[in-house]
Amino acid sequence: MKVQQLYTGCLAEAAYYIESDGVAAIIDPLRETQPYLDLLNQNHSKLEYIFETHFHADFVSGHLDLSAKTGAAIVYGPKANPDYDIIVAHDHQDFKIGKVTLRALHTPGHTPESTTYLLLDEAGEPHSIFTGDTLFLGDVGRPDLAIKSEVTQEDLAGMLFESLRSQIMPLPDHITVYPGHGAGSSCGKNLSKDTVDTLGNQKKTNYALNPDLSKEDFIKEVTEGIMPPPQYFPANAMMNKGGYDSFDKVLQRGFKSLDVDSFTQEVKKGALVLDTRPAAEFTKSHIPGSLFIGIDGNFAMWVGALITDLKRPIVFLAPEGREEEVVTRLARVGYDHAAGYLKGGIESWLKAERDISSIKNISPEDFETLYNQAEDKPSIVDVRKHGEFTAQHLENALFYPLDYIADHLGELEEDTQHYVHCAGGYRSVIAISILMQSGYTDLVNIQKGFGGLKKTQLPITEYVCPTTLA
Repeated sequence: MKVQQLYTGCLAEAAYYIESDGVAAIIDPLRETQPYLDLLNQNHSKLEYIFETHFHADFVSGHLDLSAKTGAAIVYGPKANPDYDIIVAHDHQDFKIGKVTLRALHTPGHTPESTTYLLLDEAGEPHSIFTGDTLFLGDVGRPDLAIKSEVTQEDLAGMLFESLRSQIMPLPDHITVYPGHGAGSSCGKNLSKDTVDTLGNQKKTNYALNPDLSKEDFIKEVTEGIMPPPQYFPANAMMNKGGYDSFDKVLQRGFKSLDVDSFTQEVKKGALVLDTRPAAEFTKSHIPGSLFIGIDGNFAMWVGALITDLKRPIVFLAPEGREEEVVTRLARVGYDHAAGYLKGGIESWLKAERDISSIKNISPEDFETLYNQAEDKPSIVDVRKHGEFTAQHLENALFYPLDYIADHLGELEEDTQHYVHCAGGYRSVIAISILMQSGYTDLVNIQKGFGGLKKTQLPITEYVCPTTLA
């Protein structure tokens, strides 16, 4: 028996490969199928089943393409009703994979159809559970992401409480917990950085598995403090339920080199210009009006949070040799309409003598000097998340969270110079690019972000600033 976790950091998502006696199953695959096909080929195994734990909201699954290419059956748990053929597993239904068994445990709560899969080894003994978004390490899935659910989030939280206690907590402590996500995912509130643990340890450390926790307190804990989900979540969930274009078609459409004139024509037709290069390169020179989201950060999450129209054509700049990667990572979160990339990158744009823009940078040390010498203290704009800001921030900083920046454009004074920072210098450049699209011109990026500012003697407070936009 072989169990392999396939973890994708930019989405904080885990897919799983299970193989026994030449027969394989894959749980919650990502959009692109080639890595799974390669894995099957390497192990000389036949894919029998593709198991889905639920209708994912944070990424588009690869189940349809993988099924079409391998003939494997798609399995969902009870209450799933997608617009394509599947096996709807009933609670405790067993599926043979070579000499091992995968048992469907219906665990509604995150969504009504959410299902955990229990792996039984060759001797029929419990080995591990694949919990999807039902149980994370240190947390549980949020109960507000169901597709057009007739029940409230409180109802779903109550279902989740019962699911954990009836289906998961009675299982033996030694089994391994394989969750669907780790830290960084928006599908829960306080996910661990670990991606594998024993159920016994989770019973000791995860509040949700505390046997003394009442159902009322559980519902309160799970539902309080949930931030609104990223705007692309409902669209991804519907794509997973209703179907989508094949990834091969999406890649063919987007992995296309465009010269400067062709690139410009796409922009004139309404395409968004997305710049995925490193932040330092973007601040040095970029195409006016372009949106920065660097490929080496939490790219897919920020694309999903900030580009509101999933069907808008996208033309992009990418580090050389990573153009296909950009199209792939866009498609993972449902952005299927990439229309090509600028051949030769920013250098070709410069050679064509087209207009460019740039962003001023300042080091934390130089900002400290400026701050101390200024009679009127400079405007500081903090674009980190709510929890980061409330933990610590510079005194008198304005809170302008990147997650919800689209809801508050225009609220900063346009005739004032603003010094923008995040935690390390990635999100601040994204924020500045968005503000520049809205007409702001006097913006300065504080390099190294709050991590660098904390090393100065600038005044820091741990209390919430009264000026918040959350």
